[in-house]
Amino acid sequence: MQSPTASPHRGSWGTRLGFILAAVGSAVGLGNMWRFSYVAAEGGGAAFVLLYLVFVALIGIPVMTSELIVGRMTQVSPLKAVTKLGGSGWAPLGWLFVFCGFGILSYYSVIAGWTMRFAIDGIRGAIPQDTAGYFNAVGTRMPAVVTHVVFMAITIFIVIRGVKRGLESAALILMPLLFLLLVGLAIWSATLADGGAGYAYYLKPRINELLDKQIITDAAGQAFFSLSLGMGAMMTYASYLQDKQSLGREAVTIALTDFGIAFVAGLVVFPMIFHFGLGEAIGLGGTLNTDNTVGTLFITIPPALQSLGRVGNVIITAFFVMLFFAALTSAISLLEVVVAAAIDGWGWTRFKAALLSGSLIIVAGLPSAYNLNFLAMADKLVGTFMLMLGGLFTAILVGYYALPQAEAELAMGMGTASLRKAWANIIRFLVPPVLFVVLIFAVPSVIAAVRALLGV
Repeated sequence: MQSPTASPHRGSWGTRLGFILAAVGSAVGLGNMWRFSYVAAEGGGAAFVLLYLVFVALIGIPVMTSELIVGRMTQVSPLKAVTKLGGSGWAPLGWLFVFCGFGILSYYSVIAGWTMRFAIDGIRGAIPQDTAGYFNAVGTRMPAVVTHVVFMAITIFIVIRGVKRGLESAALILMPLLFLLLVGLAIWSATLADGGAGYAYYLKPRINELLDKQIITDAAGQAFFSLSLGMGAMMTYASYLQDKQSLGREAVTIALTDFGIAFVAGLVVFPMIFHFGLGEAIGLGGTLNTDNTVGTLFITIPPALQSLGRVGNVIITAFFVMLFFAALTSAISLLEVVVAAAIDGWGWTRFKAALLSGSLIIVAGLPSAYNLNFLAMADKLVGTFMLMLGGLFTAILVGYYALPQAEAELAMGMGTASLRKAWANIIRFLVPPVLFVVLIFAVPSVIAAVRALLGV
């Protein structure tokens, strides 16, 4: 049922499939393609992948279930949902969600702009052999500002169209296309010579790396970034639900689909890395210069594929079109968090909320467009640390302040009482201490990113 206080500008999903694809689209983004690959490369490959899977299963799914519960139960944006459950003292958590959606999209759209530029240039056959020089020319300053603005304009347009005509319609078109492109690229990548070495690096963990604090932190942060947790996106999407489907089932479906796509993306990238001898350029198992790290896929993949002639150019285009689709589906959800807060909090129309919020995000993204160290710092601070902080307090709110209501909401469509009890125990006793420890682990990397930005 729609909340009696809900704004008429909020909307609702037309079908379960539309909600699932939109939620998967929120989770499946550059976090799966761009971020997953370069963080996995830095983090020892398989060790990172294994830890990432553990965090998705034990932390990600329970937290996602909690966010879906809060969203559907309250039928309002995260900004108001947390105070509706816990009282006015929880208002800072709602603002943290809004800030995370705003902050991540401000730099995320810069990276998405790169994918759009490379996709268009791939179609035109205009990507030069010297991609390092090309990326330095178009990946920062005014060229990056232009693609950042254009990408945000597309995102704003879709969000203005509303839940059914905008978010849901985009997901129903873009997600199947993304799946097809990804599977096709994975099949092609499997045919590459020396691809087996890439699979081995990607799939065979080294035990000592499983205890590395930085890899643990990166895996946890990636799980939250990739699943769109701790930023209110899943809470926002669930607030548009009217049917009483099983939220536990939906959380598992979304999380496993997201992991599957991230995993297959690795099956695309790592065989290419080893086939074309790009390991040293990407810095497998080591620490990269920040600028090279964030531009890894854009600098290394195109020239390698160009050596294959016309086939390579087709694959380059498909690769970056896929990245663009993934970026767009996630950007829509990030902007929707901010828009929903403005609609519920200040009674704005959807048009006004999307246009003004999007315009402010464009301005906030300018430092990331001009300075890649700023982008990397924002990714560490907002895209890792603050997301896990949001997840920690979500678990505390649901597990200790609203558990009876949450269990009642979860009971609608969710199997047995024993499963609900297991979820409650995990959200109360496992998630908070694990995230608290990982947050402590994350502090040095945030400090290092700030120091790199300041040049000290």
